[in-house]
Amino acid sequence: MKENYPSKFDKIESQTQFRHLPTERREMLKKIACEHLFTQQELKNAVDIDIDLTMWGTQGFTERWHEYKTQSRQTGKQLKKDIFNKINTAINQLISKPVHYQENPSAPGKFKETKVTVKKSASTEKIYGMCPVASAKTICCNLRTIDAVKNCGFGCSYCGIQTMYSNQEVTFDERFEEKLNEIMLDKNRRYHIGTGQSSDSLMWGNKQGILEAMLNFARKWPNATIEFKTKSKNIKHLLQMDVPDNIVCSWSLNPQIVIDNEEHLTASFDERLAAARAVADKGIKVSFHFHPMIHFDGWQEAYADIFKCVQTNFKTPEVLFISFGSLTFPKPVIKKIRRYGIQSRILQMPMQPNPEGKMTYPDDIKKELFRFGFQSFNLWHDKVFFYLCMEEKKFWLDTFGFAYDTNEGFENALNDAIWLKKSVILNQESTATNVSPRYSQPYMKNGISS
Repeated sequence: MKENYPSKFDKIESQTQFRHLPTERREMLKKIACEHLFTQQELKNAVDIDIDLTMWGTQGFTERWHEYKTQSRQTGKQLKKDIFNKINTAINQLISKPVHYQENPSAPGKFKETKVTVKKSASTEKIYGMCPVASAKTICCNLRTIDAVKNCGFGCSYCGIQTMYSNQEVTFDERFEEKLNEIMLDKNRRYHIGTGQSSDSLMWGNKQGILEAMLNFARKWPNATIEFKTKSKNIKHLLQMDVPDNIVCSWSLNPQIVIDNEEHLTASFDERLAAARAVADKGIKVSFHFHPMIHFDGWQEAYADIFKCVQTNFKTPEVLFISFGSLTFPKPVIKKIRRYGIQSRILQMPMQPNPEGKMTYPDDIKKELFRFGFQSFNLWHDKVFFYLCMEEKKFWLDTFGFAYDTNEGFENALNDAIWLKKSVILNQESTATNVSPRYSQPYMKNGISS
């Protein structure tokens, strides 16, 4: 049987990520697989384990295999089973503890080396639709999206955009402005529309006229709140333009140690906050997304610091909303992360499936993260709209003490809060007062208490 296994190996390895291993590691793993007659599932597990352990900067599968083999008293199939069990036990021990991130980590490999190719295309594809991760199984805001650019030039190790495109090409639609003009909204309802689902909203500036086109769209549809979501500091064009009051610029924020280790090529925390401050000084509304919140060694102190920075540097009338969310991985994203070949601890976490089958933190970790985040903003609770992004009702109940019956209820509540704050601010401007708006969360009318 061993004589025929090499030809079998060539067939089963193609069903795994074996070819994404470095040459030396492929040779070592193939030797073990041929000696112990790995099944396809065993080979897949071995490959995934080796990639993960290497990404985490610790001893890989083959090194552990040889170590545990010398310790085992088993033979044959029992030996193989015994070693796999010991390796899985070691992995469980690694993921049971919060990740310890390094200060000033080494260069992130491929993200530094890879250069994206920017191209233009006269595509026939639609640019307007519902948020691609909207779901009836989680409480969602029914965000509409406009794909101003396809693919991103940043290298966040956890990002889901990477599964939407198969190459390093960033595409600008030559017909973008034309397609914008074809979008027809209902003037009798309000909308929340974002451009940050298929690429970062601001990293490209006004390249190919995309920002100017979006601002014109916002002027055409004053009943729509247009959100530019970003991890960039590229606000030069916004500061030079006449920006309508239905534009909101939102920044995804994480502690600098997370940015250094997982959000490669993005602006630093200080740069993002300074950009948000400059935008707010121009009179443009801002918002903040703490999404994903990441559970790591020292997370409470690190997040407490950035929560304090936001509250110190901004006044509540300037901030429309704040969201919290956790790491959530569709299985194709996990597969793509393993192909990158970079140093990342993002998969070194306990995981369980959510109702959509995506992998995420266990409930107790998510509850701790969200509760800490919301309570850290206790002085802002009745002045800013807070929500959870793409999370189940039970987490809303635990965090806020209420939850919405439907996604439409959440959508309406968010729009109510946005428009109420805008009307308060406009009224303040017209009466030249500086009183902070305090309103009793109108969005809770559509919720249910715990």
